[in-house]
Amino acid sequence: MSKTLETGPSRSVSDAASAASNRWKALVFIALAQLMVVLDATIVNIALPHAQVDLHISDANKQWVITAYALAFGGLLLFGGRIGDLWGRKRAFVIGLFGFAAASAIGGAAVNEAMLLSSRAAQGVFGALLAPAALSLLATTFTDPKERAKAFGIFGAIAGGGGAVGLLLGGFLTEYLDWRWTFFVNIPFAIIAALGAFFVIKEPAGGRNRNPLDIPGVILATLGLVSLVYGFTRAESSGWSNPVTIGLFVATVVLLAAFALVESKVKAPLLPLRVITDRNRAGVYSSLGLAIIGMFGLFLFLTYYLQVVQGYSAVKTGFAFLPMVVSMITGSTQIGARLMNRVPARVLMGPGFVAAAVGMLLLTRLEVGSSYAGVVLPGMILLGLGMGTAFMPAMSLATYGIEPRDAGVASAMVNTSQQVGGAIGTALLNTIAASATGTFLASHHAAAAAGAAGQKLVQAQGLVHGYTSAIWVAVAILAVAAFIALTAINAGRPNMTTVTSTGSGKDADGLTEDEVQLPVAMH
Repeated sequence: MSKTLETGPSRSVSDAASAASNRWKALVFIALAQLMVVLDATIVNIALPHAQVDLHISDANKQWVITAYALAFGGLLLFGGRIGDLWGRKRAFVIGLFGFAAASAIGGAAVNEAMLLSSRAAQGVFGALLAPAALSLLATTFTDPKERAKAFGIFGAIAGGGGAVGLLLGGFLTEYLDWRWTFFVNIPFAIIAALGAFFVIKEPAGGRNRNPLDIPGVILATLGLVSLVYGFTRAESSGWSNPVTIGLFVATVVLLAAFALVESKVKAPLLPLRVITDRNRAGVYSSLGLAIIGMFGLFLFLTYYLQVVQGYSAVKTGFAFLPMVVSMITGSTQIGARLMNRVPARVLMGPGFVAAAVGMLLLTRLEVGSSYAGVVLPGMILLGLGMGTAFMPAMSLATYGIEPRDAGVASAMVNTSQQVGGAIGTALLNTIAASATGTFLASHHAAAAAGAAGQKLVQAQGLVHGYTSAIWVAVAILAVAAFIALTAINAGRPNMTTVTSTGSGKDADGLTEDEVQLPVAMH
């Protein structure tokens, strides 16, 4: 009798400790997969000039190395999230990883343009399956608020800083090995993450949405998102007044409006409108998407500024981005994660975006001979701290209080806002920069005629003028993101976790009348 009494509690404690250990092991593999996906968004950028020469890719087609990935990824994210809900997130996660590894191997071994472009599209397809599964697994694995804060702090730091790490790693691999290693490097990441996930991650019970697939919704959402991403890409290369560009934006509006109509009518929608009509999630998706527009544009401009204007090598440019990565990790894990259970999400997201906007504002002071330590470094640090602090609660809040059957689609919406935001940011801000540079060079034509040295200086001044003009727009966009975060997001006390029943009426804190709040102490 006494033996049973002693064994029961000890076994219970041991089981709890084992489950906690497995959760943190799972985080390692989920984070590794997320790092691989985020790295791939920027790592190929540095390798592109070398790949273009080796594979004889024309200037007109080189953009498709980036665009093929962005179109497939951005266009299929909602579908990928729904597949994860249908198949199970663990299965979608593992299949996505192995598929991504295979596509990367084909890209690294590419012998011609078609092979490289098709591999990039395949990476986008499997990334669209993998990324929502990773975030929804994280959301369903970590339900205790304190653990959730730490887990999302790490995940948020990777999501925010991975792009800058990609620039560093891409520089190293391209300069010291070969451009093909920017593809091959994904293979060990993917295999380790897939094998680890297979043995460690457990599929949450009752989390699948086995309703039939909404085929009309899939077609309309995919075509609408592809049209949107390609529209901005086309605007960058052909101009905003180009008939094809205008046609793509018109098609986007029509397709997405039709998608919303279909989703409001069908019994099992691809994107249940309850996911995006929730005030807090809508605030997260919109503010996060706007913030990404500003940040991805900055990656592009600072890379060109450091390499073209300042003459940095690819590796030195990567190292120059390291302080931003460190500050982003600090903001996410030391500020965001520590405060998430003490203050509402808007108190972290709003000031975080404001700090990032101030960092951007410092970078509007860039000149041809600007000091890295005096101008670039402080701007990067503020931007990193602000984004890191804001990203972590944003990632967590995007899946806060969501029903398990909707976790994949809610996670896909986070990735969609990031991916579409990145595509829009790169195209929009690059177009603004190019236009400002052209205007500057036209007005300084006489100075540019004064010998080779004068031409080189004016050209550099024109480039920097274009970059700073676009950065001013990024400052304004981040200010809008901060305003949305402060006014639209009204989640209740963050030290309370939510157990959802079937109610639908929302109170002032964004909770339904049938949702029960359990204090942390009860877990």
